[in-house]
Amino acid sequence: MSERLPTSPAFWRSPLRGPRLTSLLGVVLLAGVTLLFVTGLVSYAAYNPNLSPVNDKTPDKGLLGFYLFAWPTDPPWLYRLNQGTHVTLGIALIPVLLAKLWSVVPKLFELPPARSLGHALERLSLLVLVASALFEFVTGVLNVQLDYVFPGSFYPLHFYGAWVFFAAFVAHTALKTPTVLRNIRRERGKGEGEGEIGELVSPRPDPPTVSRRGALQIVGGSSLFLLATTAGQNFDGPLRQTAVLAPHGGSEPGSGPGGFQINKTAAAVGIRTDETSDEAWRLVVEGRRTVRLSREQLHELPLYSAALPIACVEGWSTGNQWWRGVRLRDLSELAGYDQGQEPDLFVESLQRRGAFRRAALRDNQVRDPRSLLALYVNGEPLTPDHGYPARIIVPAAPGVLNTKWVSRLTFGDL
Repeated sequence: MSERLPTSPAFWRSPLRGPRLTSLLGVVLLAGVTLLFVTGLVSYAAYNPNLSPVNDKTPDKGLLGFYLFAWPTDPPWLYRLNQGTHVTLGIALIPVLLAKLWSVVPKLFELPPARSLGHALERLSLLVLVASALFEFVTGVLNVQLDYVFPGSFYPLHFYGAWVFFAAFVAHTALKTPTVLRNIRRERGKGEGEGEIGELVSPRPDPPTVSRRGALQIVGGSSLFLLATTAGQNFDGPLRQTAVLAPHGGSEPGSGPGGFQINKTAAAVGIRTDETSDEAWRLVVEGRRTVRLSREQLHELPLYSAALPIACVEGWSTGNQWWRGVRLRDLSELAGYDQGQEPDLFVESLQRRGAFRRAALRDNQVRDPRSLLALYVNGEPLTPDHGYPARIIVPAAPGVLNTKWVSRLTFGDL
């Protein structure tokens, strides 16, 4: 009767479970999860959360923000590379994570709960690791799919969850690394399953239907499939059409100069044509002095061009688009600041609801000559969905900081 309960080792009948399979999967996750954690922290730093409360989506982070630094504008594709790596790698690691959890699931039910202090710490780290890993991967996938069904904001949930996950991951790795290395050395050179022993090996295994090598090939093939059907959202042209599992994959949304990806349309956030018309719209530029500029008056200022991508936290990006408009540092001069002494910038949009309708930019981002209040893209005026009558475009900045439908620019220390 006890064999019918998951607390009995004989309940788990798969002949594939064993220390070497678990160890190999653990080594892959060790490298992959470490890179995920680093790129996740870098992505958070890109928002310049210490600059202004509007950029800080985790206001109670405290010591967890010890590493934050001023986000650079070079190379201009930095955020595109970092976030594309973070999201694509996270998706590709899902089969490895599930296989790893499957391989160790008997340990979640073993009795007694703790045989020693070391065993208790191992069990605790395992429980926290499993729960936090599932939480991080599930919320990450939902965010990529723009499906916000979880309670609260994605940013603090994912940020704090990442720290819990990585702390449990480090603790578990420290406890299990000697065992992993020993298992890999012990099994090197042996035949398929030959002589394998350990607590994960079933005492009464069923007949095998696939070899352990075959199981690893299935896991690896699944990861490659997810990689191939996700990574294309970071590229333009035919390769994007391979990203069938990504919301910004497939064919380009329309044609012409404005035929590239967007996250939110003007209609979706309540932007009305009567407030963006040339007669109604005015840009307010504030600083040491205040000026109001129509779109026609902006055209009287020197216009500059920059080839820059848009890259978003969901992992998708565009190739370089040709933007043309007024440099932010020139608008800073209009607000009364000397060239080379440009301050921070607070940007406000006509958008009335939703996250990032306001954003802050650092002085180095304002100072960069490629940072524009864009009026044109790819040789044509901005479309309503791309931010008409004016939008921000800054090299290497996350897409949400490239504010659309700009109504006010406030220069000053933030």
